[in-house]
Amino acid sequence: MNSPEIEWLCSPGLTPYPEALAEMERRAGAIQAGSEPELVWLLEHPPLYTAGTSADPAELFNPENLPVYEAGRGGRYTYHGPGQRVGYVMLDLNRRGRDVRHFVHSLEGWLITALGELGVDAYRAPGRIGIWVDHLGTEAKIGAIGVRVRRWVTMHGFSVNVSPELSHFSGIVPCGIAEFPVTSLGQLGVGQADIGFDLALEHGLGSFLSALGGD
Repeated sequence: MNSPEIEWLCSPGLTPYPEALAEMERRAGAIQAGSEPELVWLLEHPPLYTAGTSADPAELFNPENLPVYEAGRGGRYTYHGPGQRVGYVMLDLNRRGRDVRHFVHSLEGWLITALGELGVDAYRAPGRIGIWVDHLGTEAKIGAIGVRVRRWVTMHGFSVNVSPELSHFSGIVPCGIAEFPVTSLGQLGVGQADIGFDLALEHGLGSFLSALGGD
């Protein structure tokens, strides 16, 4: 989905994290200057951990010695790797209302609706950021949210576990929450989740933008 208003980009393969971070910084500056359109960028990374601005070193164990990168976003440690869909959402909140809390709430709603199209009953959990599902008698996290806003242009965004190596999450305390497990669409038995999730996101993009408001 490409238009003068917003670009929709899906990168094949695995995108190195430093390259993605540099391009996100560049693109956010271009959006702020009005020289390039807003962007939703879907991709996957090689196995790695990222540290948000509230990351606590005591929550990083990293037994496999995966790379660790400073992300510049809010939040704590998170994992990215093959089989996890990462969405970098670069929108100009000068146009869409300068309300970061509303942006995050709308982003959560977009993901919950997309997962619902795949038959997954996902929800928000009071006091815990991210996207949650019920699995094996407990709550489990299936998606993480982490954003940064600079000059009212958003960066970073979300990650949703499609079919990643879930054991890699044991190298951190994911987002600082130790008492609940993580899960994935694959673990929930969703077939063709990698294709279906992207399509569901694209279907819901217009509703997400409408929820944000603005021009």
